[in-house]
Amino acid sequence: MTWKSRGEQSSKSVVSQRWALFLCLASFCVGMLFTNRMWTIPEPKGLARTTAMEAEKLNVVSEGCHSRILQEKEVKRETKDIYQEVSKTHNAIQTLDKTISNLEMELAAARAAQESIRSGAPVPEDLSMPKSESPVKRRYLMVIGINTAFSSRKRRDSVRATWMPQGEKRRKLEEEKGIIARFVIGHSATSGGILDRAIEAEDNKHGDFLRLDHVEGYLELSAKTKTYFATAVKLWDAEFYVKVDDDVHVNIGTLGETLIRHRSKPRIYIGCMKSGPVLSQKGVRYHEPEYWKFGETGNKYFRHATGQLYAISRDLATYISINQQVLHKYANEDVSLGAWFIGLDVEHIDDRRLCCGTPPDCEWKAQAGNVCVASFDWSCSGICRSAERIKEVHRRCGEGEKALWGASF
Repeated sequence: MTWKSRGEQSSKSVVSQRWALFLCLASFCVGMLFTNRMWTIPEPKGLARTTAMEAEKLNVVSEGCHSRILQEKEVKRETKDIYQEVSKTHNAIQTLDKTISNLEMELAAARAAQESIRSGAPVPEDLSMPKSESPVKRRYLMVIGINTAFSSRKRRDSVRATWMPQGEKRRKLEEEKGIIARFVIGHSATSGGILDRAIEAEDNKHGDFLRLDHVEGYLELSAKTKTYFATAVKLWDAEFYVKVDDDVHVNIGTLGETLIRHRSKPRIYIGCMKSGPVLSQKGVRYHEPEYWKFGETGNKYFRHATGQLYAISRDLATYISINQQVLHKYANEDVSLGAWFIGLDVEHIDDRRLCCGTPPDCEWKAQAGNVCVASFDWSCSGICRSAERIKEVHRRCGEGEKALWGASF
């Protein structure tokens, strides 16, 4: 090979190497330019922003938290939402319950007015008027129901002559002191008979009866008590409802001062509390046919107020009115009343001034400045021979008119 041919080959080799180097460099630049365009992708204008919840999730992930933490937060959020819904439902149920209770009270009042019209008892104007036209219902301090019988005319007259105001004074007692006092009686087995006509004539003369839709009878005292409270709470809106027997002496002013001490409490059951034996022997007084419900033979009753005089607050009288159809009646009226309150949130108040003895017991207490609310003889479950003796009890143990009319309730 000649030097000329060698020079030509060497020149061609150099040229080929330069072009190869140039092509490689050009390829690298083109590759870099293409790679930058692929990684730099502009955000589309129409893309929606991430929501707050998605941002929170991304934040949790970016902080290196596991998916378990995210699930726990979601569970907590769902639990909170469920709690709020349950709370709203509970409030709605309470509102509905109050509405139902109000409707039941209005229905009970309407029934009471209808029953009073049938039985001939006076119907207050606030019950006989349409609701849209009726004035605001008067709130009384107490309603005193004096339990009586067809054969107790002399007892009633003795009460009228002593501690129960009559005529204008009775109306003044209602208007100024807010105290209603009525003899409570039902009707005979033969409604409209001679016994009922005698009571109607007596009521026309004195106007101091509360007639019940109830058949009178000694074994029906529990039913009568239930009907009395149910009827009284429908006719008069009072803070307290009192039941007293017609052979018991009562100082009304002292009774009112005693009750107002407890007016701020919602469910009050006040009287002389006792817990006597359950009598299972047949033929004895106060025999309890359902003695087996109270446990073994020889057991005692639960605490309850003695039947001569006791008082309950408005809430309890309303409870009896609404539930009277399902309240069980035991043989003894005072036991029945105590049984109706078992299981309720009721405050039992034992006040021995509601069961003082006749003179000299109540007289000594009055002289010591501790005037009795009620006086009677335990041996007779009332004042023995009350028609003759109640005037003496009133003279020696009565509080006096100044105590009644000067009292501020």
